[in-house]
Amino acid sequence: MKKYPVVIGATVAGLAGVLSFHTSNASNALSNTLPVKAKGGSQAASAASAPPTTSGATPGGSTATTSPPANASATGTSEQYGYGVLSVKVTVVNSKITDVKLSKLQTADTYSTVLAQQVVPYLRRQVLAAQSAHISGISGATYTSEAYALSVQSALDHLHFK
Repeated sequence: MKKYPVVIGATVAGLAGVLSFHTSNASNALSNTLPVKAKGGSQAASAASAPPTTSGATPGGSTATTSPPANASATGTSEQYGYGVLSVKVTVVNSKITDVKLSKLQTADTYSTVLAQQVVPYLRRQVLAAQSAHISGISGATYTSEAYALSVQSALDHLHFK
């Protein structure tokens, strides 16, 4: 009977800790991620800094922007996340994302491999539906979702896709 003050005190302290914990807005978690240094020394930020179109002078002397190729594919940067490294290949046809494939998956353990294989089809569907890398991701696979979105954005940047 003398333990109940300790249990009540610990419960109150734990509750206070949980209530004081602040998190970011979950709906914007993937769209607000910062580029991380990719394996091999390249950075997603360098791909993001590339201009989306190129300008050139037309015979009349005005400038015009050239559009990206109608049919093209690009592989995104290899993104390190909490459980491994992944990279995706994005295919664009007539200014529409038509396919997203996993081009590289290296995981730390078997469970991570199985988890990635289960969530990648859902992430692929989200990219195809959104026609961008701005996806909501999968609850329980946040690191995988973030790495997938970053690799997709890198590939889209290489393709000059908006």
